[in-house]
Amino acid sequence: MSFQRMQDNKELLVEAKAFAENLIRNDFPDSLEYHDIEHTWDVVKAAVEIGEHSGLGKEELEMLELAAWFHDLGYRNSLDDHETHSAEIAQNFLHDRGYPDDKIMQVMGCIMATRMPQSPTNLMEEVLCDADLLHLARPEYFKKARQLRSEIEKLYGKQYTEKQWMDSNKDFFKEHQFFTDYVKNTYGSIKQENYKQVKKKLKDEKKDKKSIENLEKERDKLTEKLKKAKEQKPDRGIETMFRLTSKNHLDLSAMADNKANIMISINSIILSILVSVLYRKLEEYPHLVIPAAILTVVCLITIVFAILATRPNISSGKFNREDITNRKTNLLFFGNFHDMSLEDYDWGMRQMMKDSGYLYGSLIKDIYYLGTVLGKKYKLLRIAYTVFMFGFVIAILSFLIAEAFFKQPYPYY
Repeated sequence: MSFQRMQDNKELLVEAKAFAENLIRNDFPDSLEYHDIEHTWDVVKAAVEIGEHSGLGKEELEMLELAAWFHDLGYRNSLDDHETHSAEIAQNFLHDRGYPDDKIMQVMGCIMATRMPQSPTNLMEEVLCDADLLHLARPEYFKKARQLRSEIEKLYGKQYTEKQWMDSNKDFFKEHQFFTDYVKNTYGSIKQENYKQVKKKLKDEKKDKKSIENLEKERDKLTEKLKKAKEQKPDRGIETMFRLTSKNHLDLSAMADNKANIMISINSIILSILVSVLYRKLEEYPHLVIPAAILTVVCLITIVFAILATRPNISSGKFNREDITNRKTNLLFFGNFHDMSLEDYDWGMRQMMKDSGYLYGSLIKDIYYLGTVLGKKYKLLRIAYTVFMFGFVIAILSFLIAEAFFKQPYPYY
């Protein structure tokens, strides 16, 4: 997708957002307490979150977000069959802006899939269906349910007793199922908890008189459970960042070792030639003593620094349980555990996997120490290459000067 096309699509999403917000605020009946601008915002955010974690591509996410903005706009025209009117509004809006017909049909399909009972036929439609009813698995479910009850009573003239309303909620929970794996795994426990609370309210009518403080505590507990559920599933972007960073560090380390090996090999060959050939002839060509000595020293210094760059460092390889409890050791680096028993290492790793903060901290430390080792390697390599570059030039110049100005006309006997 070209840069201009990406900019156009961003502008289209911004325009769709402004269009939807303006229509909801100005043309919707005041009695729509549940299907308001807040609900649309929630569905858009949930659709993007679920879509990203379900593996949808950029174009699919774009169509999904457009469908989310338009999915309830049909309430402006009619309370019944609002999905059809919403799809028509989306079709007219997108067609006027030159949006491709095949994509318009997919946006309309997503909107129509939200009609009850929901009937999605592809992943995009499943994502929007789950986003539209994600309030079932939200900590603020009972607040949303009260808004929906008030909306239904005002618009359709129906009146519910508390028991009748809870009965209808219970039946809906029992029949409803989320479609996407991400929502099932991340929000399923919260939905189940809300379902339990509905059943408890039916069993004990006294719970209908709970104080606001108790409801707030209940909501806080559900919020904390949601946070823990999300913490157990690391974000894909974070995993990618750690994986790529570690791979880049290891690739750079391998490159450094390869460069050091090249320096060692080249200078070893030069030294071998000096020892086996030139040094035997120095009595005949004494003017080459100094150039040969310079070249020898240059080669030796280069080899020393190249070897230092590749020389491994091994730590003690031991840790104790107190180190794990206090998060003082990084079990992802072999130098910290190579001398430990399998039982102790297994225990330490399991403790680390239970604590996402400790796990991420260990990954960060691992990358940091890889970076410090790389810094040391490349400093030593830079010295080795610098010595070789300038030293080799000086040595060659000294050979040329010796040959030009100090060569004896006859060899010594």
